[in-house]
Amino acid sequence: MKKLLLGLAFSVSGFFSAHSQQLTGPIDLESAVKIALENNLTLKRSELNQLSNEATLLQSQGARLPSLSSGASTGYRWGRSINPVTNLFETQRIGNINVSANSNATLFAGQRLTNSINQAKIDLEAGTYNIEATKNTITLNVINLYINIVFNREQAKIAERQLATTREQLDRTTRLVDAGSLPLADRLDLEAQVATNELEVINAYQSLNLSKLNLAQALQIPYTEDFEIIEPKLEINEGLTLTEDASSIFAAAVDNMPEIKAAEASLESARLGVKIAKGQFYPTLGVGANLFSNYVDRAAPGREPDPLGQQIQNNLSQSVNLQLNIPIFSQFNNKANLQRARVQERLAEIAQQEAENQLRQDIETAYNNALAAEQSYQASLTRVKSLEESFRISQQRFDLGAINSVDFQVSQANFFNAQADLINAKYTYIFRVKVLDFYLGNPINLN
Repeated sequence: MKKLLLGLAFSVSGFFSAHSQQLTGPIDLESAVKIALENNLTLKRSELNQLSNEATLLQSQGARLPSLSSGASTGYRWGRSINPVTNLFETQRIGNINVSANSNATLFAGQRLTNSINQAKIDLEAGTYNIEATKNTITLNVINLYINIVFNREQAKIAERQLATTREQLDRTTRLVDAGSLPLADRLDLEAQVATNELEVINAYQSLNLSKLNLAQALQIPYTEDFEIIEPKLEINEGLTLTEDASSIFAAAVDNMPEIKAAEASLESARLGVKIAKGQFYPTLGVGANLFSNYVDRAAPGREPDPLGQQIQNNLSQSVNLQLNIPIFSQFNNKANLQRARVQERLAEIAQQEAENQLRQDIETAYNNALAAEQSYQASLTRVKSLEESFRISQQRFDLGAINSVDFQVSQANFFNAQADLINAKYTYIFRVKVLDFYLGNPINLN
């Protein structure tokens, strides 16, 4: 009992320590995915269900083998009973020891044993595919959350640059106002703009911290303020392009995606379930063997009972028998089981079609989103280039006093907003193209 309690204590301690682990430094994407897979409870539940599938397969395979059991009993009888030695009625206490062994094997059962084994194997295969599908979902989620951190960090940098630019202009305007070259309103406008930019910086860092929190929670580890990631180099190059259309991606994904293979395996399992149900209408044939012997502590009058070993040997009996069971009327149980099996087969067909439809819809949506993201990125590039030049000219004109602070703030806001939109379009495009690459069966690599 002490060993059991100690083992339980260590197991509980290990569980909580595994789920309370803290990182000691920045984490890269590969490590983030690994931690998420190790800690995800949905994945652990799927893996435990797989152990049940393995047990079912072992049980199905064992049903083909002969069973073997043995037993023994001992006791006393009082009163009038038959003495097993003399076969006469006697009124006395009789002690006895009985030993037995029996074995049974199924010779024919309408292929139910074979079909049950095949069904258990396919269920095990489907469980493996379901685990892989769960891993894919976790991986994509972690990658998305990881990219969100990179995106929000870039947004924070843009907000800081905008604040720094506004502060520089405020310092210059303050000197000019003090010298009487500009009206006080220009300084007040820039002071208000600085306050607005400071709020935007606060909001940007709040979004950044929230994205870090979301990733830490997905990894199921405690979140601390020093939680950081190793930022990958995310750039759009010639290799990051849409080379396949949606139909081609779907055709490849049907052969690659584990959720489709799981649905196909479940359908095959349901079809075997129909065969198993049909097998209940066939006769079953089995063979059995039994051994029995006993010892009695009484003997014929005037004699001593034979020793235990000799009695066991002398009283040994054997039997072999064949059992034939022909189902004639099962109170509609067999018919009901067959109907339920056919319903499960139809449901599995629908589930497979649903899985393919969902995959096709996801790919079509991802493809259209990727096209839109590509167009948005190209448009944002053009917009930033134009507004960058416009802002440069506005800054020069403002320094010369040719435009007021309001016009300058509008030009500045347009430029920095365009930069933020470009960052958003860039990371959105990268992630969506990577998702399509994932559907083609390629691993996602952000470097």
